[in-house]
Amino acid sequence: MFDMMKKLQEAQRQMKEIKDRLETIYVSGKSNNGSITVTSNGNRKITGIDFASDYQNQNDPEFKMEMVSAINDALDKANTVNESEMKSAASTMMPGMGGLFK
Repeated sequence: MFDMMKKLQEAQRQMKEIKDRLETIYVSGKSNNGSITVTSNGNRKITGIDFASDYQNQNDPEFKMEMVSAINDALDKANTVNESEMKSAASTMMPGMGGLFK
């Protein structure tokens, strides 16, 4: 029972380390036309939005579509990083169980 509690505490410590590390990993996603770049960290938090210097018309009907496209691209990349880190941690903590995070 004590060993189980110790392993659980170790797993919790490792998960916190992973979350902290994911906070420092940044990915960027671009809109379909490349005019908008959205940055996210590995914990899937949006940390920045940049517009191309020549992109001036935010009333353009396509603006919302481009913004959504850039956000989704950034979050897809953040999910990939997040899943990779979790899979790596799972295989370290519980050998043979890394396949749970596919």
